[in-house]
Amino acid sequence: MPIYEYVCPDCRRRVSVFYRTIHQAEHQEPTCPRCGGRRLRRVMSRVAMLRSEESRLESLADPALMAGLEEEDPRALARMMRQMSAELGEEMDDPELNEIVDRLEAGQSPEEIEKAMPEVAGDGDLGGDF
Repeated sequence: MPIYEYVCPDCRRRVSVFYRTIHQAEHQEPTCPRCGGRRLRRVMSRVAMLRSEESRLESLADPALMAGLEEEDPRALARMMRQMSAELGEEMDDPELNEIVDRLEAGQSPEEIEKAMPEVAGDGDLGGDF
């Protein structure tokens, strides 16, 4: 049973469309399962690679992941956070955490973020001294 991925310009979502046969997939016009739109554009499907826990942890020990942290570069901290999230298979779906990482990627220092978002820092510290 083929599964194809599309982007729907009407609802601006990436969607999967399931077909019973390849013939059906080749000859039937795809319809967005979310909004019913018919202007879908086919995209490459995401690929997942199975790796052992040991392999994932080894990649986190890569010195390249730490590059830039010694210069206290907020962008390097954001890169490291995203890489750790990807390697551990944990999506960063917390909106506040995403905002923090977005601000780090924009070059904002942890101290500036802490001042701008005191409710997130709480009693703790966002790691201002890396």
